Amino acid sequence: MISGPPSLRRRLLAFLALPMLGLLTFNTLLAYYIALDYSNRIHDRNLTDDTVSFAQMLSTMPVSSDLSPQARFLIEYDPDGHRYFNVDSSRLGTIAGNADFSAYAPSQDCSGIHPALYEGELNGQQVRMSTVCTQAMNDPQDQLAVTVAESMADRRQRAREILMIVIPLMAMLALGMAALVWFGVTHGLRILTPLTSRLAQRRGELAPISDADVPEEIQPLISTIDGLFARQAEMITLQNRFIADAAHQLRSPLAGMALHVDQALAHGDPETVREALQNIRRLNQRTARVSTQLLALSRAQTVPETVEALDVSELVPQWVGMRVPEAIRDGIDLGYLGPQQPVRILGNGALLHEALDNLIDNALRYAGADATVTVGVQALDDNDVELYVEDNGPGVPEDVMSRLGERFFRAPGTAASGTGLGLAIAHEAVEHLGGRLGYLNRPGGGLKVSITIPLLKGS
Repeated sequence: MISGPPSLRRRLLAFLALPMLGLLTFNTLLAYYIALDYSNRIHDRNLTDDTVSFAQMLSTMPVSSDLSPQARFLIEYDPDGHRYFNVDSSRLGTIAGNADFSAYAPSQDCSGIHPALYEGELNGQQVRMSTVCTQAMNDPQDQLAVTVAESMADRRQRAREILMIVIPLMAMLALGMAALVWFGVTHGLRILTPLTSRLAQRRGELAPISDADVPEEIQPLISTIDGLFARQAEMITLQNRFIADAAHQLRSPLAGMALHVDQALAHGDPETVREALQNIRRLNQRTARVSTQLLALSRAQTVPETVEALDVSELVPQWVGMRVPEAIRDGIDLGYLGPQQPVRILGNGALLHEALDNLIDNALRYAGADATVTVGVQALDDNDVELYVEDNGPGVPEDVMSRLGERFFRAPGTAASGTGLGLAIAHEAVEHLGGRLGYLNRPGGGLKVSITIPLLKGS
């Protein structure tokens, strides 16, 4: 069985209807027991009045085993059922009665006239009994215990009759409340209509949808949607920027390749063709590097999906070793300086490697031949660790220091080839790692670029 989508209306109605049904059931039972209690009190009052009247009548008559027909009719008559009675003499025992009351011999003090009420069973019926004591007329030393009993069935019948009167009223009240709940839920949900209308009218907009008319109860949902829209807008912006950057950077090499191809085709001599092919090869290498850098920048702009504990004192020497052959080829002294004990951070290893590798690449490119490049790791305090790359090259003019990290920016006077994306890639990666990138000209010459990242607590 395929169920439909969840309904907020059905859920609200269910949450309201089920407690209402429980309250209705509880009220019905409560009404029945209240009616039964009321019926019992009325019947008990009538029973005690009849018992007292019967006892007063007997106190004016001689003690005898026979009652007059008028007395029997008075005590036995009950419009709701049969009534039982018993008269016990303290000297003669049972002198009158129409049922066996031997199991309920009176044990109470007969010094007063207030009846005692209790329950029992006579002739297979549950009965309510009332007993009162009085003195015999012809013997002051003799006491009479007069007991009158009546069936409990008529009491329950009266309670059910009262309940049958109350139930229709309660049912009408329940129906009225159900209608009010339905109307209230339906009307209350209309507060979402302006919000859905605004969303329906959008055509690709990713602006926040929260407004003053958004209910407080769904504000967390709206805030989550706004956050999703903001992330989508950021991703679209990054995508458009990537496309624009790619078009900008690839246009010149591709145009140069086309120019050299035309030149080789127009001049058929081998020397011209050879020169054109060399230029095409150089432009192709530049195009490949720009494409690689652009893809690396795109990856660096993406928030890493996984983070883990990284021991930078172990990883950084490995990453430095991967660039040693290139440094040797270019005549650069590339080394590592760091602690022997573990230094752990929480981050993404691939993203951190991308950032540090671009800093090393920048140093190898711009420090110059016979330069010294040092990659180091040091704990600044109990909260942060610094990964740095420093060289003894020409450094960067102070007036352009603030522009380092901009896309495609290269310091003026730089002779080495590059795309101007290395520091931008490092900046994006470090930002997503929760760190910061710093630049500093060394007093003795050269540039120091540092990555500061929080230490993993408890490492």
